[in-house]
Amino acid sequence: MDIVTVASRPYSDQRPGTSGLRKTVAHIRQPHYLENFIAATFSCLDGLAGATLVLGGDGRFYNDTAIQTIVKMAVAYDVGRILLGRSGILSTPAASCLIRKNHALAGIILSASHNPGGPDGDFGIKVNVANGGPAPESLTETIYRTSQRLTEYRIARIPDINLDRPGETVIGPTVVNIIDPVADYTDLMASLFDFDAIAALISNPGFSMRFDAMHAVTGPYAREIFINRLGAPSEVVLNGTPQPDFGGHHPDPNLVHARALVAMTQGDDGLDFAAASDGDGDRNMILGKNCFVNPSDSLAIITANADAVIGYRDRVRGVARSMPTSLAAQRVAEKQGIHHYETPTGWKYFGNLLDAGEITFCGEESFGTGSDHVREKDGLWAVLFWLNLLAVKKCSVAELLYRHWQEYGRHYYSRHDYEGIPRTNADTLIEQLRGKLAQLPGSRFGSRQITLADDFSYTDPIDGSVSHHQGIRILFSDGCRIVYRLSGTGTSGATLRVYLEQFEDNPQKLQLDSQQALVELIRIADEIAGIRKHTGYPRPSVVT
Repeated sequence: MDIVTVASRPYSDQRPGTSGLRKTVAHIRQPHYLENFIAATFSCLDGLAGATLVLGGDGRFYNDTAIQTIVKMAVAYDVGRILLGRSGILSTPAASCLIRKNHALAGIILSASHNPGGPDGDFGIKVNVANGGPAPESLTETIYRTSQRLTEYRIARIPDINLDRPGETVIGPTVVNIIDPVADYTDLMASLFDFDAIAALISNPGFSMRFDAMHAVTGPYAREIFINRLGAPSEVVLNGTPQPDFGGHHPDPNLVHARALVAMTQGDDGLDFAAASDGDGDRNMILGKNCFVNPSDSLAIITANADAVIGYRDRVRGVARSMPTSLAAQRVAEKQGIHHYETPTGWKYFGNLLDAGEITFCGEESFGTGSDHVREKDGLWAVLFWLNLLAVKKCSVAELLYRHWQEYGRHYYSRHDYEGIPRTNADTLIEQLRGKLAQLPGSRFGSRQITLADDFSYTDPIDGSVSHHQGIRILFSDGCRIVYRLSGTGTSGATLRVYLEQFEDNPQKLQLDSQQALVELIRIADEIAGIRKHTGYPRPSVVT
């Protein structure tokens, strides 16, 4: 076996975003691009020699090729053991589970999450640390700075390994262990939820459900859990075979990209329950008959009803939400007397709170929900939580949602995405908005008066680290909110996300259409920021 040193040059654009390094496939396939980033990562992981590394991805195009390269580099950097999902498959929450269970030093997850796949699609590389969660900013910034100095990397000249054959292979100092990617994660789910109660619900002839894996990574997990463990018929799992291009679809579980599933829930004969997950399995969408559960409401309902689920009974310490997520979970925390935290967008911000035992649940409005069982958001976990609640509460999704609104009030909420904006236009919008924040408090727009306008900053209560420029907040005297952010998960142009929230506790006004309830706030959001002027878009690309 030969270890060779390959001359290279730095790439200036290898700074990871909120969810790792994301680029187009064509960009990642540039000479030495992948190798440079992996070499920078390995150079920044203290104690890598002899340590355990978890490796896998969501099955998108180029995953298998990238895995072979990373294995060869891991051998050259003296990694002790690689736990590699069979066929290169490993969901993001399952990777977190494996890191924690096996006391691994780190994990590398190859995924661009909900972004499209295929040769013309996107690719991503995410580094997770020993707690199972995404690398903190301090590490990702160190990786970036290291990448800017690299002029060479090491790699082993060895044949490709067979990714489909389970078992151990010893290559020099490294043991490559190809494992069942589903088993440990499924056992973890069985320890948290009442599988017998869920199985009884699913087998009830009067209950109908579907889970859409969107030709992405959760297909094998869903088949094992719903069909093999819970006894559901095979037709319950839709699009259950991972494909490199996700079947030509956009693996994003929302009302736009999963519209076929949404249609199945409509009308008198609609499904009683439907759910979907994304490319790497960390996001979820929950639907009932003629009913969509806003992710902000989902987090609040999970927190409010945790005692009904055996794995969380009598142990809920707190809840955290990303700043753009609605205040619904905060209202639950205040009423129940548990901790509440508001963090920037990005799952890595929840890690310290989870490790310190300050929170049990956490979530983001971008269809991500999770708990202290791993250090990632977890799509199938959220689906099983909802099924467990329905089995115990013996009610429909809509009934559970309405009961919650009656007790806590309703936070009418929506996110408007403006995708593919030229970056200069998006930056100009945000900079001009920042420039007038000091003058906005006291201003009136229609019937509403602004009480606070700022650019959100966060001081981590555990380690004291500070994060600036995490989203522009506009707060009104009646409790309404508008938040503006540029997304960090795209690979071309810019995406402006506008978040709108309005609280209602009048029992006669709890079942309005969200867009109807928010119509004045939508108009004000455009007036304040000049969205149409800067983007040229007469309406959002996606509304959720």
